[in-house]
Amino acid sequence: MDSGTIRERFLAFFAERGHERVASSSLVPDDPTLLLTNAGMNQFKPYFLGRQTPPHKRAVTAQKCLRAGGKHNDLEEVGKTARHLTFFEMLGNFSFGDYYKTEASKWAWELVTEGFGMDPELLWVTVFETDHEAREIWADAVGVSPERIIYRGRADNFWSMGEAGPCGPCSEIFIDRGPHYGDASPKGPDDNEERYLEFWNLVFMQNDCNDAIEPIAELPQKNIDTGLGLERTTMLLQGVETVFETDVLLGLIDEAAALTGIVYGKDARSDVGLRILSDHTRSLTFMIADGVRPSNEERGYVLRRIMRRALRHVRLLGFEAPLLAPLAERCIELMRDAYPELNERRDHIMEIAAKEEERFGATLRQGLGLLERAISEGRSQEAAAVPGDVAFLLHDTFGFPIDMTTEIARESGLGVDQARFDELMDEQRRRAREARHTGGEAASTVLSDILQGARQTEFIGYEHLHADAEVVGVVAERNVLPAANAGETADLLFDRTVFYAEGGGQVGDMGLVRAPSGIGRVLDTRRIAPGVTAHRVEVTEGTIATGDAVTLEVDKARRAGAERAHSATHVLHYILRKQIGPHATQAGSLVEPGRLRFDFAHFEALSDTQIADISAELQARVLQDGSVIAFETTYEFARSSGAMAIFGEKYGDFVRVVEIGDYSKELCGGTHVPHTSRIGVAVLTHEGSVGSNLRRVEALVGRDGIAYLEAKASELQRAAELLRVAPDNVAERVEKLQAATKEMERRLQEVERTGQDQDAQALVEAAVECNGSLLVVARRDLGVDALRALAQSLRGRLGSGVIVLGSATQDRANLVAAATKDLVEKGLSARALLGKGGELLGGGAGGKPELAISGGPRAERLPEAIEAVAEAARRALRG
Repeated sequence: MDSGTIRERFLAFFAERGHERVASSSLVPDDPTLLLTNAGMNQFKPYFLGRQTPPHKRAVTAQKCLRAGGKHNDLEEVGKTARHLTFFEMLGNFSFGDYYKTEASKWAWELVTEGFGMDPELLWVTVFETDHEAREIWADAVGVSPERIIYRGRADNFWSMGEAGPCGPCSEIFIDRGPHYGDASPKGPDDNEERYLEFWNLVFMQNDCNDAIEPIAELPQKNIDTGLGLERTTMLLQGVETVFETDVLLGLIDEAAALTGIVYGKDARSDVGLRILSDHTRSLTFMIADGVRPSNEERGYVLRRIMRRALRHVRLLGFEAPLLAPLAERCIELMRDAYPELNERRDHIMEIAAKEEERFGATLRQGLGLLERAISEGRSQEAAAVPGDVAFLLHDTFGFPIDMTTEIARESGLGVDQARFDELMDEQRRRAREARHTGGEAASTVLSDILQGARQTEFIGYEHLHADAEVVGVVAERNVLPAANAGETADLLFDRTVFYAEGGGQVGDMGLVRAPSGIGRVLDTRRIAPGVTAHRVEVTEGTIATGDAVTLEVDKARRAGAERAHSATHVLHYILRKQIGPHATQAGSLVEPGRLRFDFAHFEALSDTQIADISAELQARVLQDGSVIAFETTYEFARSSGAMAIFGEKYGDFVRVVEIGDYSKELCGGTHVPHTSRIGVAVLTHEGSVGSNLRRVEALVGRDGIAYLEAKASELQRAAELLRVAPDNVAERVEKLQAATKEMERRLQEVERTGQDQDAQALVEAAVECNGSLLVVARRDLGVDALRALAQSLRGRLGSGVIVLGSATQDRANLVAAATKDLVEKGLSARALLGKGGELLGGGAGGKPELAISGGPRAERLPEAIEAVAEAARRALRG
């Protein structure tokens, strides 16, 4: 029974019993508390927490999962044990307040014994130590022999989310694998979990737990959450000893073995490498398919660690050619029927895999050499660890993840000075922060410290651009002041504000503050503590003091320009994900009045056609006049309704959602136009790279977009006038001119080649005989490349001889010397001939014995230098 059959049999079994077949969720979870999807129940967590109403009372899934970071991290064990994997599939059936223990237990037993054909006499069941109900169900309703039902404690048979919320006892099903794995025992799994192997966990969510994971109440709605590991179950049903010998993983091992020429099963060390490649190939293939890109942050770093660990083992196998992309292609072939997205994103997966291998492969060998020397030195000095400075250098310069360095060191019996490594990393982060800080940011830090207890600023700027407020604080030069006077600049705090504080990429508002005794210009607005907004104000007249009742006025035109750009940014984000792929997610943005900058994840430059298509759809959607609606709601409801959240951003219990038309929905605190037509014009002006797998597009909107297009139209009109054609015919006319220019250049090159040939022939005819060889000495004021080409042409014509050529411009002179092959073989060196001449010109000589070049700033001494080299040539030819 292959893994595909097992997966389908599980899904079909529960579908026949009223379960909705729910597709696997992405490895990139909707839950910001999770780095990667690591369990079958992740996508159903809002239902279990009671935050959302499930659309179905019963569900069944085959969920792709990955455990390679944080609490659940199996990375370093992969390949060394029989069952550890980073990527795996979890089959599960779920009940949301519908059936409970009896049905879950009976169906599990039926599927295992009848659907999978396992011998019921070999099956054992464990239950939680106080769950007598579950024991009775297994014994009486299911018919399991009581001696094969074992009570176990909290560590083994109680489940929770690791936080306050639903929890409960669980039952696990084990199978006796026989005497090959140890002696039989009446205690079953309590004695030997290798012989008695667990493969299915049934969780009975019946309690509400506190933060200490202690049950404090019964849940009003009891749920079922089960998990059956596909790879482990396949291992048992196929009768093999490790998950790596099951059909899919063995298929990848066979591919890796065929590509590298390594025979699996002959050498324990190479077997580990092949197993690692099989597992890591699945992980990288599925992560890239789900939009993760290699990076040095968050889940991108997990992917990079996996890929670089795989590459290290490729090199350990003695294989130097590219391997990740071919293995990813084989993975797609093996798993595309169950996961069609692999086939849909095949080119993207292959491209990312190949580029990361190329990038890291260039430094891997150097880094390994450095680490091997450090390990050798450590052993000779009987040190316990590789120095933290070496680990940092490997990380910073050669791209070695610290856990890869640690793993390699451990293989040689050494540790790594983690404390020193962490210290150096902290120093680097501190320097980076200091480099980013501006005076304004430093002032913000001081202001935040001074006003730590300040009251929160009420923001009413979504609805109003003009309002009355009270000054509650004035800060300047790191001091809290009673007032700010004309000519001074200070940070002002108000009890409420209409000024938008910089955030979400959108710049802060500017405008005016009018006080009873003074007026100030608001230069910037920023948030300096949670809920506290500071306004950078230049007092232009009189005085603004704490306690003043003031009038606040936002610069309407500037705010309107920022709103156009911000709404255009949301539309652009949607279009990029739609046209390029779901991986093209936001990685940074800047929203200013009239212009926007948007960074997104992508592995290659956009083509001209892609840019044109994106620009066209952007303008089309702007003109569709879609409504822009903003509302506040709970975070859970926003996410359940499909609103996009940016990974790494922190959100409170209540969030603001911005919907545009029926296609864009994002969590966003920025300001927006009410309809997309208010954007007016949106035009892309630039696309380029801003880092590894990161692209940037820039656009102008509204009046700035119109001005840009007008400038382009003016340039086109001017070009048309110069070319004496209509604007529509400029491109055609330029193409014809380019063709004509190219033809003229070709003819000119022919003339130049003819002239050069004639000149070269004339120089050969004028050559002086010297001891059976010829000597050519001449000055030709050509560029150094042309001078070198002439020397090479002469060398091919002389038979046996030496060429000495010189050239000069106003501020520099060059010498070229060349010698034929027969003279070089006798020991004559063109580079040596240039020594004296190079000194006269104020420079040195470089090149090879057969052709060398010298140059320097003393152009006036060129004749003398040519003669010095010619004399050196004559002496060399005379012997």
